[in-house]
Amino acid sequence: MAQKPSIPKGTRDFTPQEVARRNHIISVLRKNFELFGFQPIETPSFENTDTLMGKYGEEGDRLIFKILNSGDFLNKTTESAYAEKDSNTLAGEISEKALRYDLTVPFARYVVQHQNELEFPFKRYQMQLVWRADRPQKGRFREFLQCDADAVGSDSLVQEVTFVQLYDAVFSELKLEGVTIKMNNRKILSGIAEVIGASDKLIDFTVALDKLDKIGEDGVVKEMLGKGITEKAIEKIRPIFRASGSNMERLDLLRELLKTSETGLQGIEEIAYIFDKIDHLGLKTAHLELNITLARGLNYYTGAIFEVGAPEGVKMGSIGGGGRYDDLTGIFGLKNMSGVGISFGVDRIYLVLEELGLFPAQALTGTQVLFLNFGEKEALYCLKAVADLREKGIKAELYPDSAKMKKQMSHADRRDIEYVILAGDQEMAKNAYTLKHMKSGEQNEIGFDELVEKLAR
Repeated sequence: MAQKPSIPKGTRDFTPQEVARRNHIISVLRKNFELFGFQPIETPSFENTDTLMGKYGEEGDRLIFKILNSGDFLNKTTESAYAEKDSNTLAGEISEKALRYDLTVPFARYVVQHQNELEFPFKRYQMQLVWRADRPQKGRFREFLQCDADAVGSDSLVQEVTFVQLYDAVFSELKLEGVTIKMNNRKILSGIAEVIGASDKLIDFTVALDKLDKIGEDGVVKEMLGKGITEKAIEKIRPIFRASGSNMERLDLLRELLKTSETGLQGIEEIAYIFDKIDHLGLKTAHLELNITLARGLNYYTGAIFEVGAPEGVKMGSIGGGGRYDDLTGIFGLKNMSGVGISFGVDRIYLVLEELGLFPAQALTGTQVLFLNFGEKEALYCLKAVADLREKGIKAELYPDSAKMKKQMSHADRRDIEYVILAGDQEMAKNAYTLKHMKSGEQNEIGFDELVEKLAR
């Protein structure tokens, strides 16, 4: 007996309805990306392994899917790596390529390779699949669509202001009102590490701090202690674990804590600039919030960092995030190329819109009208009408077989097609069609022009 087929954990098949809903989200993103001046690009699904490794921190590197070299790859390994079962060395020898982990590092590689062809500042958007060897759970998949927008070649904080507005515009158009755009600055985090004497443990410090919402204060403290950060140092920053009040009150708390750190104060002034501009410009439906413990565990962020939370009451991880990366292209040989970018989590946005019932009816629309097939002559009559309706943008099709009418009607019902058309000798003699509404059962004999008017509503 043949084994039942399956797909890898963390991947999915999509039904026609799910694809239609995803396309609705993607079309809103594309429209707003282009309204804000971003241009589309695409990059390969896999990159050279050395392009990706070392760019995401230790935790990120472990989640990169590596592709085995073709041919007899084991014969090309060194005896020492094979004998000692050294995973890291062995992986480097048997895997020269890897599936992309995100779109930002490939974008940095793209900018370096095409720098002489690009006009800077260069603003791009990209919507492609990425892969992560993560533990699957609700809203977290091993294969998922990432939708990014980046701007490189400018140090101006106007770019960050623009990205806040872009988030607000997209989520407002999706009717996902009340999202929270959380912001922090890596310079602030560097300043905090500096004033507590833990600059040499900045990565460990930020990775632990970023988990505050997941593991709580006690969990963060335990992880920091495990990484060698002293209890005395942790006591100095306990106030930020419980920071509350307005954005200005939180900035005042930071100014007091970081008054001896030049780097930290610079980060405060950068984020204060962004908040001031947004206060003057206003947002449609989103809320902008300073989150002092937000760290985003990626090494390449150097300035502002973003994370978007779903509206209150919806249990979901972040539905967007990003930040500024002043030196990302430097790892590929292009210095002094500042950039900032954000990402939209389409899969999580989908789940939130579904939970809240926010998908518009038109996002689910498939075939609007099905012509029933009563035989060769009738089918030809219907096919002409189908072609004419399609020319007018109406989704129409003919049932392919002259099956029993009950079977054809059931097919339309199961596909949730709103109308069916019956056309036999009587209708053909009058150059007319009998249009039947599937839910109400109401039917009328009408001409083609009236049919178009009815279906185009």
